[in-house]
Amino acid sequence: MYLTHSFMSDEKKQNSHQPLILAVEDDDDSLLVISYALESMGYRFICQTDSSATVLVAKEYQPDLILLDILLPGLSGMDVVRHLKLEPLTRRIPVVAVTALASTEDRERILKAGFNDYISKPYMLEELEAIIRCELGRKFTPYPALKVCQD
Repeated sequence: MYLTHSFMSDEKKQNSHQPLILAVEDDDDSLLVISYALESMGYRFICQTDSSATVLVAKEYQPDLILLDILLPGLSGMDVVRHLKLEPLTRRIPVVAVTALASTEDRERILKAGFNDYISKPYMLEELEAIIRCELGRKFTPYPALKVCQD
């Protein structure tokens, strides 16, 4: 059994107008980088290291986006996204794979599993921000996503 480490951005808890992002990553350094990036972009966020609690956290907090590592102890990111897509409360939440798996075959397998997008580690913060804005734009705009979202 793995300990759950979760934390939510303090100053953003009260500002419910900002999108909420759930980041799931087992590496503390990577999670710290993601939390700093999300805070600098002005998002509210929840960070956790235990993938087995991801579906429960997503059902409870209803994040606007989930950043999910693939290679996690216990439940892999592939397993978690399958569970998320089966749950009525979480199936429409966009999920972005954040992973070291970088081959074309890996990318295709990850997207087929139900992820909305993919970013390969190591990544530039600008790249992470572009993917987040693209996915959140798809969720919050009533018209087609901005041109930056198109391949």
